[in-house]
This record gives sequence, structure tokens and C-alpha cells, in this order.
Amino acid sequence: MQPLRYIAHFDLDAFFVSVELLKRPELKGKPLIVGGDGQRGIVAACSYEARKFGIQSAMPSVTAKRLCPEAIFIRGSHGEYSKYSRMVTQIIADSVPQYEKASIDEFYCDLTGMDKFFGVSQWTRKLRDKVIRETGLPISYGLSANKLVSKMATNEAKPNGYLEIPHGRETAFLWPLTVDKIPMVGKQTQQQLYAIGIHTIEQLANTSVQSLERTFGKWGRKLWEKAHGISESPVEAYSEQKSLSHENTFDADSNDIAHLHTELVKMTEETAYDLRGEEKLTGCVAVKLRYSDFTTVSKQEVIDYTALDDVLIEKVLSLFGKLHKKGEKVRLLGVRFSHLIPMTMQMNLFDKSEEKLELFKAVDKIKNQFGIDAVRKAKTLPPKKSGSAEK
Repeated sequence: MQPLRYIAHFDLDAFFVSVELLKRPELKGKPLIVGGDGQRGIVAACSYEARKFGIQSAMPSVTAKRLCPEAIFIRGSHGEYSKYSRMVTQIIADSVPQYEKASIDEFYCDLTGMDKFFGVSQWTRKLRDKVIRETGLPISYGLSANKLVSKMATNEAKPNGYLEIPHGRETAFLWPLTVDKIPMVGKQTQQQLYAIGIHTIEQLANTSVQSLERTFGKWGRKLWEKAHGISESPVEAYSEQKSLSHENTFDADSNDIAHLHTELVKMTEETAYDLRGEEKLTGCVAVKLRYSDFTTVSKQEVIDYTALDDVLIEKVLSLFGKLHKKGEKVRLLGVRFSHLIPMTMQMNLFDKSEEKLELFKAVDKIKNQFGIDAVRKAKTLPPKKSGSAEK
């Protein structure tokens, strides 16, 4: 007989804002917005007090100001967010046999089988208390038989609370809720559901699969399953060893620093392209060198989570500078990104990096269409032949 599944979903409340309040507790209770306050500024995160005015993530700052003129804007502290995310990750990693880091501030924990040793409910509450005690950050959780219901329970428990849904009580919890509470149901799907008279999850659950498939295709069955609290999605074990990398063994060993830098920039661009293609951020960069005598060395450093070429190239070249023995010929170079986490809207929007990220994504689209070498940095282009005429 299969043991009952127990899946906990933890979510740090208004994470960016909560980190800022640790530094500036006098702002607690005020409508705070993390993001730029200029004409092109975007709301990366906001406090619950600001949300009461209708402010939300990804909203233009000018709109937020109009909704709440007294809102206080904070530029934000990228490095602090990465630091506190890692602190919470370590607490969970030390406590849970299997967990998934779903974003910089969100975690799933598979607690199946732990009820044999002690109460899952009591244990989960103690883990929440530990995070709050050791970091000072508020965190909410939902506990149920699967990831879907637990995430929805967390959303209902916020801010700084918890909600546990016993086995067999999934629909009793879900059905009174409106359809917009279902994860992955966006504005378009919501309006389509409204158009056919479906406003609550109970109404969705009582609609035939065939009817939903006529309107939504294959997504219709998924909607019906979600409305019944059905989800078999596993907790995908998080490992800092998961990585993306590129290596290059040269035809001829080289100690030409300009050439080695060019190769590193090219590999970093390629690896960052793969990173964005998988909708990931990296939190650790490594460089690998193999010398002519086959001696192999590597060096890595933890960084603030990012997917930006310029940030990653700067770190890779810095690591190479610390690692390479001057004058030694190099046979192989490698670049590796690890500590991968899913890219989130909040991280996309943080502190003007959204503009850079959109630029790199636009370049990625060109590469997808015309090949990865369609757009390259000038540094990685082969030198012009001497005597070639300028056009």
C-alpha cells in the first residue's frame, strides 16, 4: 500500500519588501514599492499595504504612484535577496529529505513517510518557526496531498500564516474559491471561463471534460483536474550540482591572453543563451583550465542570481585572471553555471535588469531563427585580414 503523500509549499511573504524591512524596520506598515520610480520604472515587488491600493508586480511605477501617491519607493538590494534566499535554502536543506526550489523565495518539500516518525503537521510548523527565527523573514505555508493544493493553500494563508488541507478535503477547500485562484489561469483563460458562465472552481469542477476540451483543447482536461484537486506533479529534488556548461579543447595550445579571453566570452554567451532558454538563473559560476601537461584546475564563486551576459562575462574573466598562471599554455577552457533556479517575474523586473534581460532575449530570438552565431560580441569575431579594404 502506497503511503499518503504529504507536500508542503513554503513561500516567503513579499520577499523583497521583507528583506528591505529588516534594514529599515521604521517603514513597517507603510505602502512600500521595490522598483524604479522614474517614467520607465516598474514595480518589482510591493508590501501588502500597497496592494490594498491595487498595486501589483510588473505594474508601471507611474500607475502605482497614481493609485497610491504616498507610496514609498525603494531601489532594492539585489545581493541581499540572493543572500537571504540562500539562508532559507540552507535551513530547508538541513531539515528536509527532498525539496524543490521553485524560485528565489518559494519551496516545495516532500514529507511523505515522515508521519511514521512524528506528526507532519507539527514538524512543518516547527520548520516555519525556524525560518522566521533564524532569518527574521515572514513565511507562509500550505500542506496537503499535492503541490497544486498546497500552493493554493499557501496563497490563502498569506500573509505570514499557514493552512493545512487534510486528505479527502481538497474539493471542500477548492470549490468555494474563484477560478482566478488556480495557478496558471491567466486573464485570458479567466475571461473565457467567465464567458461560458464559470466563475467558481465548483462550477468548473461540475462542467464536463468534453465541454471544457471543446473550448480549451487539451488544457480543458487540465483545468478539470485542477478543479478536483488532482495533481501528480512530483517534487523535483533541488541540487546545486545541476549545471549548464561549455568546454573547448584547442587545436593548438595557447598562452595568448586575448585569444583565451575571446574564447571565454564566446562560451559564456553560449552558456547564458542556454540558461535563458531554460528560463533559469544561475547563482554560481566556475571556470576550468587544462594546461599543456594535462594538469586541470578550476575555480568557482557564488554570485547574485542572474541570467545577464555582461554580469556573467565579467565574473568569468575575473575567475580566469585569478586562476591562470601567466605564460602557461592552455589546452582546454570550460565555463559552468550551477546553483540553478527558475527565473521569476520579480527577478526579471529587478533594478533595471529587466531592460537588459529583454535585450538579451531579443538577441536569443534572432539566434533561434538564424543560428547561435547570428549575433556575436565584437570581441569574439575573427580579426580582419591585413590589407582588407573598409566598406
